[in-house]
Amino acid sequence: MKNFSNRYIYTFSVIMVVLVALLLSFAAQLLKPFQDKNIEVEKKQNILASIRITSTVADAVQLYDKYIVDSYVVNNKGEKVEGVAFKVDVKAEQGKPADKRVLPVFVGKLDNGTLTTVVPLRGKGLWGPIWGYISFEPDMNTIYGAVFDHQGETPGLGAEITTDWYKEMYREKKIFSDSVTFCSVTTYKGGAKKGDVHGVDAISGSTITSKGVEAMLQDCLEQYKQFFITNKK
Repeated sequence: MKNFSNRYIYTFSVIMVVLVALLLSFAAQLLKPFQDKNIEVEKKQNILASIRITSTVADAVQLYDKYIVDSYVVNNKGEKVEGVAFKVDVKAEQGKPADKRVLPVFVGKLDNGTLTTVVPLRGKGLWGPIWGYISFEPDMNTIYGAVFDHQGETPGLGAEITTDWYKEMYREKKIFSDSVTFCSVTTYKGGAKKGDVHGVDAISGSTITSKGVEAMLQDCLEQYKQFFITNKK
């Protein structure tokens, strides 16, 4: 068995590490356009889902172009500002002071001509971040649809926020108690009272994730409060 000097082994190791790093970097650059495209398609699917339009990877872009008729960016005073709504990093914006954030808005047009307004959500669940999109009817008060997702909530418990039964609870709930008083949507352990237009049921056995969704709605939608008030119809 041939014996190699320490210098040879060290040099060989360094060369191999550099080669592997170069190959990984090349692969990452090569795959980045595909990864970016997948992220774009998934985002468009989620925005469409919030206005109750079902899409697939194959038709998401086409349906997005059909149903999302406008998008823009506003500040927390409800004023339009410069920016591209689709490119706004909501996570990064949440790290800024409230008066420095930019808030994306998407406008959907349903087959019956009704305009819906979609805004993004991001918060914290039990095990990691949760996020989603929520749409409103023209009164900027009544929820038309919602979609939620998560990074690592428990299957059968917190992960239930992605299910249809959970998302459908938010339909027709209201986020204002009168023309200017923002109250969002509250989650109730044991179930919301029948007819409560501001309450939904918590997920059984997953109070923390349920309250995480509640806090996400409160924190994110409050940023749009003035925008909603100004644009009520």
